[in-house]
Amino acid sequence: MNVTDHTRGIPFGGAALEIEHLSKQFGGTYALNDVSLHVARGEVHGLLGSNGSGKSTLIKVLAGFHTPEPGASIRLYDQSLPLPVSGVKARAMGLAFVHQHLGLIGSLSVTENLFLNKLATEDGWGLNWNALHREASDIFSRFDLAINPRVEVAQLSPVQQALLAIVRAYEELRHASEDHADRPGVLVLDEPTPFLPRAGVEQLFRLVRQCTDLGASVIFVSHDVDEVREITDRATILRDGHLIDTVETVHTSHEGFVERIIGRSLEDYGGHAKSLNDAETRVRVTDLAGPGVGPLSFDITKGEILGLTGLIGSGCDEVPALTYGARAAGAGTIELDGETRPLAQMIPEEALDWGVAYLPADRLGAAGVGSLPVADNTAMPVFDRLRKGLGLTTRAIEQHAHSIGARAGVKPNVPALPLEALSGGNAQKALMAKWLQIEPRVLLLDEPTQGVDVGARQQLWDALDRAAEGGACILVGSTDYDQLAQICHRVLIFARGQIVAELSGAELTQETIAEHCYRSMTELA
Repeated sequence: MNVTDHTRGIPFGGAALEIEHLSKQFGGTYALNDVSLHVARGEVHGLLGSNGSGKSTLIKVLAGFHTPEPGASIRLYDQSLPLPVSGVKARAMGLAFVHQHLGLIGSLSVTENLFLNKLATEDGWGLNWNALHREASDIFSRFDLAINPRVEVAQLSPVQQALLAIVRAYEELRHASEDHADRPGVLVLDEPTPFLPRAGVEQLFRLVRQCTDLGASVIFVSHDVDEVREITDRATILRDGHLIDTVETVHTSHEGFVERIIGRSLEDYGGHAKSLNDAETRVRVTDLAGPGVGPLSFDITKGEILGLTGLIGSGCDEVPALTYGARAAGAGTIELDGETRPLAQMIPEEALDWGVAYLPADRLGAAGVGSLPVADNTAMPVFDRLRKGLGLTTRAIEQHAHSIGARAGVKPNVPALPLEALSGGNAQKALMAKWLQIEPRVLLLDEPTQGVDVGARQQLWDALDRAAEGGACILVGSTDYDQLAQICHRVLIFARGQIVAELSGAELTQETIAEHCYRSMTELA
């Protein structure tokens, strides 16, 4: 196979990774069904699909977490990879992974994280730490990265942590191929960019291209179509466990990708076009103040979706947590349907009893419990309703969760699975359904579609729209300007802890939101 890189005009030299007839079942449901994928040498190959499409399962098969069904074959540089594959064997043959949560240890130094596998097999008393720090500096210099090897990883920015994880994985490939120069390695990046600012994404992409220039191949797994179009040479699209297409990126439009991912054209949602001129004010927040925020005031009308946004550090992301009592407010009041309470005394239990629900951005750490079943996560707010006779049964919880999951479009809808086993979008559908089932008067959301693909995003938007039509007041904190422009009736722009602008109607576009965010920081400088 000879594939041409249309971005750089360099012909790829044969296949690095060949996957044939890969299938995987969970409880009788196919997460992957006869999928084949070829990655060329020196190529950046995208892997896209809606949450639940099978891309995460494919990566977990490669990483040795799942055993595929009989009949599958995987070849790495023309050598058969034994299935199920162990992580040690995969790395030795030239396959390395950077998962979304990076696998770094925050309490250890950069050097210790960089050489973690090496240190695990050597006697720590005999190590020359100064020499290791110098070696780490030399490695970073080769990639033009300014990272201090001696500092704790916890002190690094999210961008630096992502770059460190990629360099570590590449170095593992390089060492694995020292005796096999014809196998420079395949690096799998699983959703590396959702938590990075644009400048960080550009830096990460430069590092990716440096890796391929040195001979490695990269599989770039992402939900972000525009990033895939920017960094990849070809891309494979999965849907419902099936291979839909493999395309040359340079010849495929944004719309072409979206249509393949979700199976239809994605119409502009346009939720902000609805008029709320005659709606009554239902929520009034007055003089809210907290660490780095306020004092500030705003109101929400019945059935309104109100967006909060700004640049990183603007304070917009603090408001939902402060309003709910998840973080302690220093001052302020909230009025809901004529009843007023002090925000400094608000606690989550009281907020929930009052009809206020909160969905944090940290999906598995704060919004849900990753190790618990989907059933427990979704049914938790309504355990009292499910009690019958002598108590609460697992059967009752799972039946309820299955019903909720079906309405929310969770795939696979298997309540006994741990929440962490679901893809990001399906976990978010389940967690959103957890709160929407109680019909809250106020729903507070922080980055509700972060790491969620276009298809699942549309389903989440539809659910929010239905809740708003039912009279709920919805507050959405997000740095996704396109999302806010499509779902919100109004958007408040934040800078340095203050509301500096309000957009609505014809002003509510992605471009205008971005302009106000950046202009506000310039004006306040």
